[in-house]
Amino acid sequence: MTTPDDHHWNLSERDEGYLPKCEQAYRRKLKEWEARDWPDWLTKHLAFPFTVTREESDLAAHYSPRMLNAPFRLGNTMEVLGLAQEDLERGAMLRVSAKGLIGYVPLSDVAAVVKTDANFWPVREYVIWFANRY
Repeated sequence: MTTPDDHHWNLSERDEGYLPKCEQAYRRKLKEWEARDWPDWLTKHLAFPFTVTREESDLAAHYSPRMLNAPFRLGNTMEVLGLAQEDLERGAMLRVSAKGLIGYVPLSDVAAVVKTDANFWPVREYVIWFANRY
């Protein structure tokens, strides 16, 4: 990647699903991600605080009607206060605030709300790498 805003590796939505715009660029980007020291890279590229929404969750409880008002559930917006200790299974963790409470969510479960936010692409890169890491 030659500049921070060079996202030619990015996926595009098609009838067949989300596919690479350029397979060669995508493979090159995956190699770059595999060599990256993610905790160090995230520390250098994220500016706090910023706003995210929870887009993914592997917790069945997040789909329960009882969780409708829970602060860190799927679909909710929260403010990222900083990085937390990495979890072996869930990857990089975020310390977040929502509805006056502090909690922790995996970075791989969120999306930055504002596309023009400087954190949008670093978050997206991590989420795509985490989903494709094996």
